[in-house]
Amino acid sequence: MTPLTLFLPCAAGVEDFLADEVHGLTGLAGDSLLTLRGGVRVRGDWALALRLNLASRLAQRVLIELAHAPCQSEHDLYALAAGVPWEDWFTPRHTFRVDLTAQASPLQSLNFATLRVKDAVADRFRQQAGGVRPSIDTQRPDVRVQAHLSSTHATLYIDTSGEPLFKRGWRQDKGDAPLKETLAAAMLAASGWWRPATREVSPLPLYDPCCGSGTIVIEAAQIALGLPAGGQRRFAVERLRPFDAAEWVAIKKEATGSIPTKVEGQFGSETAAVRIFGSDVAHRMVDFAQRNAERAGVAAAVQLRGGDALQRLPPAGQPGVLLMNPPYGERIAAAGVAGHKARGGREAFQRDAGDAPADFNAGDEFFQRLAAHWKTHYAGWTAWLLTPDLKLPGRLRLKESRRVPLWNGPIECRMFRFDLTARRPAESPQ
Repeated sequence: MTPLTLFLPCAAGVEDFLADEVHGLTGLAGDSLLTLRGGVRVRGDWALALRLNLASRLAQRVLIELAHAPCQSEHDLYALAAGVPWEDWFTPRHTFRVDLTAQASPLQSLNFATLRVKDAVADRFRQQAGGVRPSIDTQRPDVRVQAHLSSTHATLYIDTSGEPLFKRGWRQDKGDAPLKETLAAAMLAASGWWRPATREVSPLPLYDPCCGSGTIVIEAAQIALGLPAGGQRRFAVERLRPFDAAEWVAIKKEATGSIPTKVEGQFGSETAAVRIFGSDVAHRMVDFAQRNAERAGVAAAVQLRGGDALQRLPPAGQPGVLLMNPPYGERIAAAGVAGHKARGGREAFQRDAGDAPADFNAGDEFFQRLAAHWKTHYAGWTAWLLTPDLKLPGRLRLKESRRVPLWNGPIECRMFRFDLTARRPAESPQ
């Protein structure tokens, strides 16, 4: 097969981390690996598309670019799609759907533009397959065609992932608003605990005191154990015509045998000390996290406990990294009430982005008590918090040493770093 151009979309703010990850996985650099707005472009082959689907923790999908040309009308778009040899990628027996995005496109109706791409694909099959065409299935298609329109050009892709890559295949128990696994991986990269370019993890303990259903700790443990991100799921690539089952088996075997550099003695034996910890005020969520960890193959590498973030003492004998997506919204106070049996833990306190700013004041007392607890018991630790609340440092009464922009879907967030020091003698608890 001729060389391919792949596009790996990702959340805003994650592009550089994703480029580092692809470099660490493939060794690609220069013109073969370009960082763009909203993702990275990669030059490679079919096998590379398989490997990236299986291994990438930061990409949302792996798309193969099939056509790119100037586009100023629906006629231009139809002609571009009709010229793609779709019959090389799937058959009339497959179902398909078309998804279209646009940025400053001159086309007036995106719905009509989507319809024209569908028509072009169907007409191409009628011409090439004796009048037979594939059917449309908007719910569970075998094949997804992606189109993107800019102010001047149209680009057509075939999606090799199917379900978005944040769906790792192990999650069955979840709260009301679970953190996406791709965002958890981005938090691990932004904090420096995981270094995607070298595939190394930090020797420091990692602790999420508001772990919910366990996304951050499970993602960290899979990285440390060298488990491929997509090792427990299926991909759309398995239904495309170039797919070869024997090649796929070999790639999966290679991925599970390629272990990133780990700290000596951290993992790999029954007596190794666990250095990845999670806790949540809701014991129901801890049960969810434990079951998820078991399905993800990391139960022996994490320690999960119930408990109030305002009372739990450091889980390790040395300072480490606190990494958390703290609760926010009008019910935030419940997250820090000792012994409170909340129905959903951190994830039940999440509110829609539009509601959150008006409710942040309700959490001032919680954050002040959290900061006081950290000063008393977590001196020497580094805390990283992901939040849409840009005023969070003031609520904690701590000065951040770094802030990293990240997006949680449509919500603009920041990762704040706080270097925790002991309480001064003159200070008194809030």
